[in-house]
Amino acid sequence: MPATSNPVAHTIDTPSSLWPGLLLSAGLAAVAFGLGQWLPLIGGPVFGIVLGVVVRNLAPPPLTCRPGIRFAGQNILQWSIVALGFGLSLTQVAHTGMDSLAVTLVSVAAAFGAALLLGRLLGIPSKLKLLIGAGTAICGGSAIAAVTPIVKADEHDTAFAISTIFLFNLVAVLVFPALGHLMGMSQEGFGLWAGTAINDTSSVVAAGYSYGAAAGDHATIVKLTRATLIIPLCLLLATIEAWRQKKHGGGDFALRRVIPWFILWFVVASAVSSAGVIPDAWQPTIRLGAKLLIIVALTAIGLSADLRRMAATGFRPIVLGLGVWVAVALSSLGVQYVTGQV
Repeated sequence: MPATSNPVAHTIDTPSSLWPGLLLSAGLAAVAFGLGQWLPLIGGPVFGIVLGVVVRNLAPPPLTCRPGIRFAGQNILQWSIVALGFGLSLTQVAHTGMDSLAVTLVSVAAAFGAALLLGRLLGIPSKLKLLIGAGTAICGGSAIAAVTPIVKADEHDTAFAISTIFLFNLVAVLVFPALGHLMGMSQEGFGLWAGTAINDTSSVVAAGYSYGAAAGDHATIVKLTRATLIIPLCLLLATIEAWRQKKHGGGDFALRRVIPWFILWFVVASAVSSAGVIPDAWQPTIRLGAKLLIIVALTAIGLSADLRRMAATGFRPIVLGLGVWVAVALSSLGVQYVTGQV
């Protein structure tokens, strides 16, 4: 096997190094958009992530594409969420966020409870349990990335957790819309379920908009409300670590790395929309632009998915990820049925 060093690492931050990966992501996204128009029940976002996964694992892109793919999967995804905010009123965002709070809190509690109990039964190390629990409960890879420096998890555990979470993100994108239709869920009901039970923002967006535009809007707001829980979680963990290790507990913790700033810009965009600054005639174009950005970002995320690496993570973390994911999905659905929000 060749060495795994990245010869383009020194050009990652230069604009010219981004173009190969961006063009690849955009080209596949254009195909995904066309397929989504042809089969709207599946939708462009799902086609985008599936096409990316297929290309990544059958014909891996060259190393020169990695910076652009990484940029598209992170930055463009955040821009697409902000763009969606221009099509939503601040009142709608606040109302949806508050209505989803009970379901969100129950599902988060279910995630950490399942991670603790099942992880103990499987004999999984405490830091890996915490990473998988946080990733499933809050917002996938972003939560894992925020928690890792606080608890000082090693790269091996972080890679295990991210690979496990991403595996079930892919499953959720494909399975949740079909289950929603099978259960006859409303657009808002499915959006609430997807927003509280699917791990990563990208997968929530993909599943939501494949179910319908209203479901996608609802799921996005619910997911962003859930993502803000990163902040109190990280503050709690930092406090615990500082107490356990007085000399080194808070050394790597910085609040600015924890706050999901794109959520604040999403709220600003919603406020601008509520103020009537943007003409109604512009809204269809803005929504189309946001959808295209979403498909590009999800295609890039698919291009980052190494299925062989996921398979190499081992049996027990995958079982833990599955157990926690099922606990979140069922608890969320249960609360929705009890409160009549299906």
